[in-house]
Amino acid sequence: MNKKNIERIATERIEILIDNALNEINRDEKLSQTYAKLALKIGMRVRVRMPYSIRQLFCRKCKQFIVPGVNSRVRIGRTRVKCIRITCMKCNHVYRKIIAV
Repeated sequence: MNKKNIERIATERIEILIDNALNEINRDEKLSQTYAKLALKIGMRVRVRMPYSIRQLFCRKCKQFIVPGVNSRVRIGRTRVKCIRITCMKCNHVYRKIIAV
């Protein structure tokens, strides 16, 4: 198998694992974390860059799988610079995403 096929298979498996993790987050959080960690391991092993939509589901500090409303808090900032604040409920790390006006 060549590198392109390996990368394609890895990205498909990562997407499947993240979908399963999102489906399981309300029923069994530990199983959901296991799926997410497995997806991260596959990505690191094959050296595939994850899409932004998947990367934002991981805390940048503790690397835990976070889902808004379940184990993270999302708020809109009240300053002049409009931003969204995402707080990880596991490590209380806050990161901001600036909203372009």
